[in-house]
Amino acid sequence: MKKWYSVIGDPIAQSMSPSMHGTWFQENEVDATYIPLHIPADQLEKAVEGLRTLGCSGWNVTVPHKTAILPYLDSLDESAQLMQAVNTVHVMPDGSLSGSNTDGPGFVRSLEEAYGERAKGNPVLVVGAGGAARGIAHALHSQGYGPITFTNRTLEKAENLATGISGASVVTIQEAEATLANFGLIVQTTSVGMNFAQEGIPLDPTGVREGAVVADIIYNPLETEFLKQAKQRRAWTMNGVGMFVHQGALAFETWTGIQPDTEKTIKKITATLGG
Repeated sequence: MKKWYSVIGDPIAQSMSPSMHGTWFQENEVDATYIPLHIPADQLEKAVEGLRTLGCSGWNVTVPHKTAILPYLDSLDESAQLMQAVNTVHVMPDGSLSGSNTDGPGFVRSLEEAYGERAKGNPVLVVGAGGAARGIAHALHSQGYGPITFTNRTLEKAENLATGISGASVVTIQEAEATLANFGLIVQTTSVGMNFAQEGIPLDPTGVREGAVVADIIYNPLETEFLKQAKQRRAWTMNGVGMFVHQGALAFETWTGIQPDTEKTIKKITATLGG
């Protein structure tokens, strides 16, 4: 019987996951389809039960559900337990739901694919305190990056993240702007700058030092205003296409046991977005 997979979020119309996974199913001759589902926050519990009842074989989870979905799953793998956020749900043979998080490993894969270990051994600034920030920070820490500093407009959320990572610290946005030159890797994880969300920049990048690696997990547009200004200061910049593709590839691998062609997909998505 044909299998079906999904991605749930709010909003969801902008997601390129259906196209990406659909192409991978076709290229690898997997008899399956992938459907985007718009799920408002107050309908999440019912949606999870609906996906389970209707026989969905697995699904991705995007904003704003990555943390909110935790109580509705039967188990979490080590990555999800550590990050307390889920972006991939696996339906186990007994029908139970297991959550994992491929955001962080996907980011590290894309970072090292682009710049090797150039950013290693330098202080890291993570901008934002949502599920993506948590996943990326834990993945960076586990791979030897850091020390990690968080900054966020709501400082309490950043402080909660920092308590789970040894050596992590928190600064205000103003303090981050004043000390940007101290960081060799800056990772922007908020939705500020996304083409369908909030315009602008999350913090003033004037202090970014030459040669620093500055990453923005947004992939549409390919170059946010934050990345554009960082590049003007001779930073090495990276958009979110690589992370998007690699986190999706990790989910695809666990669902099907097949490793998709990520290089080809990155080129295709970049071209689609005008790169």
